[in-house]
Formats: sequence, structure tokens, C-alpha cells
Amino acid sequence: MAIPMKLLMIFALSSLFIISAAFAISDSPFIVAHKKATLTKLDSGAEHVSVSIDIYNRGSAAAYDVNFTDNSWAQEVFELVGGNTTKTWERLVAGSLVSHSFELVSRVKAMYYGTPAAITFRIPMKSKLQAYPTPILPLDILADRIPAKKLELVKRFFAEYGSLISVICIVVLSGHLIASPSKSNDAKGSKKS
Repeated sequence: MAIPMKLLMIFALSSLFIISAAFAISDSPFIVAHKKATLTKLDSGAEHVSVSIDIYNRGSAAAYDVNFTDNSWAQEVFELVGGNTTKTWERLVAGSLVSHSFELVSRVKAMYYGTPAAITFRIPMKSKLQAYPTPILPLDILADRIPAKKLELVKRFFAEYGSLISVICIVVLSGHLIASPSKSNDAKGSKKS
């Protein structure tokens, strides 16, 4: 007997909720991190990459010696121009948020798949624990993009004339279906002969 997909999803979400609630109730930190990268094309023919990471402590206790390291940026593709790819905080109290950012420049045209950064922290009288932030979406460096003005013109054209184009397409398709003979009728006619 197959389990419906909705039931499976509800079970998975409720399990995650129960697990996260158990972490919140226990006297320990619960580190959640979000990494994001934005691209900006420069006039010099390079691409500017701004990377930022937000680290949250959703637990009920402080995390100590929180260390962020992001060595996923290949030196053949990227050059660090601002900030550091590592950062350390002495303590991250329960319910708090810290952010860190750095900037890179790339002159290489490539599709780049970033990996999650490593975040380690310590709980008093326990060994180091590790958390991973969300991975970033693939970056299409120096890709040919449609300028925003052209994209806006296309959106405006379809917003204004989209319904008219749809009606014309439906009428033409209906006329084609009515005018063209059906293959099933041809087959029935050949059997009767």
C-alpha cells in the first residue's frame, strides 16, 4: 500500500517541528545559518560578488567560540577584495543574531556552485559542534543577462496584449481542429468499404 505524498510530507514536517522543539527545550544552543550571494556587473568587465551570512542562535543557551569559515571560493575564479572569509565570535547568546559579509571579484565567465560554509561552536564542558548554513544557488558569473528595461517592456507587452493573443490562438486552434479531418473517422470509413 502506497503512502500518499501529502501524508508523508505532513509526517516529515511534524517530525522536524518536534525535533526542533526538543532542541529549544533542552539547555543548549541551536545554530541556524543563512548564506546568500548577490552579483553586480562592473564596468571593467568583471563581476562583483557580495556574500553575507546570518547566524542565529535559536536555542536556550549561549554558544561559545563560534567560528565561521568559508573557503569554498576558488582562487582561480575569485579574488577577495573586502572583508575576510573567516570570522570568530567569543559568544552567541540565546536568541541573538550575528552577521558577516565579504566581497569578491571575478573576471572569469563560469557557472559556479558554492558550497556551505563551516560554522563551529562550543558548549561548555562538551566538544566542538558543527553547523552548516544553507548553500547558495549557482552563480552564473559574467552571463549575458536581459537588461531590466527590456524585461519590463516584455512584461508590459504581455500584460497589455496577452489576453488578445490568447483569444486569437484559441480561435485559430479551434478552426484548425474543425477544418482538419479526424484520423479516427478515416479509419472507420476504410473499414466499412
